[in-house]
Amino acid sequence: MATSEKNAVVAELAELFRSSTAAVLTEYRGLTVAELKQLRRALGENATYAVVKNTLTEIAADQAGVDAFKGKMSGPSAIAFVSGDPVDAAKAMRDFAKSHEALVVKGGYMEGQFLDEAGMKKLADLESREVLLSKLAGAMKGNLTKAAYMFQAPLSQAVRTVDALRAKVEEQGGAAAPAAE
Repeated sequence: MATSEKNAVVAELAELFRSSTAAVLTEYRGLTVAELKQLRRALGENATYAVVKNTLTEIAADQAGVDAFKGKMSGPSAIAFVSGDPVDAAKAMRDFAKSHEALVVKGGYMEGQFLDEAGMKKLADLESREVLLSKLAGAMKGNLTKAAYMFQAPLSQAVRTVDALRAKVEEQGGAAAPAAE
């Protein structure tokens, strides 16, 4: 590969690192072209899965300010550059790796942190953003319902007290009226 081609590849990879919300480093040794195509489809439109040259990728990562992959680039490597929700991509990788043992997830990079294989599994085990938001909304609604009940309780207690006093007065008033006759 000529130097100008290498520079273009490094620039493209550096831009992918900068524009991605996360990156997942994998080893794809033993996967066929058809299986790699299937993995790309599983990742969807929010991720770009690229087979990369280790040296050029390390240079591009340094240029992009990503030092998480230093020393981890060995063997046939490929990186999934995630532009959408990292949880969805991690789930797709986990599910694909279950059925294709040749895919090895080495780790990932998200929000300035390197995630090892265990960190990637934890990320994949998270529920989707929509589910987490709906749980948060449900919890907030529950708290609002409790607050409304707390504000309403003194009023209903006061109404019950007044009703009890009225009943007592009627009872005393009703008993006093026949005695006066």
